[in-house]
Amino acid sequence: MTDYGHELAFGGFITPAADQFEQVVALAKLCEQVNLDLVTFQDHPYQPGFLDTWTLMSFVAAATSRIRLAGNVLNLPLRQPVVLARSVASLDLLTGGRVELGLGAGAFWEAIEAVGGRRLSPGQAVDALDEAIQVIREAWDTERRDMVRVEGEHYRVVGAKRGPAPAHPVGIWVGAYKPRMLRLVGRAADGWLPSLSYLPNGPAELSGMNALIDESAEAAGREPRSVRRLLNVSGRFARSSSGFLAGPPEQWVEELAGLTLDHGISAFILGADDPTAIRLFAQEVAPAVRELVAAERAAST
Repeated sequence: MTDYGHELAFGGFITPAADQFEQVVALAKLCEQVNLDLVTFQDHPYQPGFLDTWTLMSFVAAATSRIRLAGNVLNLPLRQPVVLARSVASLDLLTGGRVELGLGAGAFWEAIEAVGGRRLSPGQAVDALDEAIQVIREAWDTERRDMVRVEGEHYRVVGAKRGPAPAHPVGIWVGAYKPRMLRLVGRAADGWLPSLSYLPNGPAELSGMNALIDESAEAAGREPRSVRRLLNVSGRFARSSSGFLAGPPEQWVEELAGLTLDHGISAFILGADDPTAIRLFAQEVAPAVRELVAAERAAST
């Protein structure tokens, strides 16, 4: 049993379809209206059928007042780290601290290369992400008076000025699945953000992946609980059960609470473009999961 004790959060993961832009914005605003904590969007800059994620986040930020926003996850190979750091800090300042940084090492390399990005091997992609996180943290660290200097193999920054600093300590949440990436999460990230649908054996894989993160965190002198565990989830609401996260809201409550208590997941982000599913998730599932987890935590102390 691994519960890292974080406050629970619930969010939406909305497809940024360019041909349905009005619906995309309406769904993002709905997430705020039904009291979700977070709204997120995938980032594939080489996909002309999608709205640009950063532009969309900025528009949604102006159309909302409370909900937090994040890319899920931003495509690092096509977003230069210093510029990304300043973009995140700027939007965080403009929104009063409502932005988090979901970050990915990259995938779909042919598409990335087709629009001018560099094709990287899996090992190179991990190294580049490691360097980028260092650059971003340096750019945000305005307490220091020297210039940013990172002599990386993939990102070389030679005297960039620091700032602006974000309005709040922005979390860097990394999408990761393979051992080397998981170790990077434990060593350098604030959160781990995988998708349940990408785990071939479902929740059973979380224990081993968490263990790699924890071991890496401890080796770096960090507390394992300093790395928040988030999870993109999808499923189906129905009257009767037909599998994991496929059934009535009460089933979702039991299964999500189990993911918190057994695997330390403290943020659940629903991949759905259906307003009814978003409302059920926010109004029937989220409050009940919070209540059940609070009761279990109280009983165990």
